[in-house]
Amino acid sequence: QVQLVESGGGLVQPGGSLRLSCVVSGSIFSRNVLVGWYRQAPGKQRESVATATSGGTTKYADSVKGRFTISRDSAKNTVYLQMNSLKPEDAAVYYCYVATTWTSPGYWGQGTQVTVSS
Repeated sequence: QVQLVESGGGLVQPGGSLRLSCVVSGSIFSRNVLVGWYRQAPGKQRESVATATSGGTTKYADSVKGRFTISRDSAKNTVYLQMNSLKPEDAAVYYCYVATTWTSPGYWGQGTQVTVSS
């Protein structure tokens, strides 16, 4: 059974930090070609925040460059998103995504809510 389970969301003040985690089923994680974090705010489309290929290439949305970092721990089948200097506009539901091929749809987690407010 494919599972992506996110955690780490919550309420944080502007300027604060959060680290999101996504534990991925081993059968999926071991075959990944790309892992990523996406977010969707109310009334907006889902957007890419950060992605990382199995070859180590990372890509960030311009709005989070220098503040967010995507990483993975293969021993724990886990993908992380370290978020620093959070802004109110970063508030959204954050989704973990894993692709095992470049041509087929990947797998999504259930999402974790991030709220940035004073």
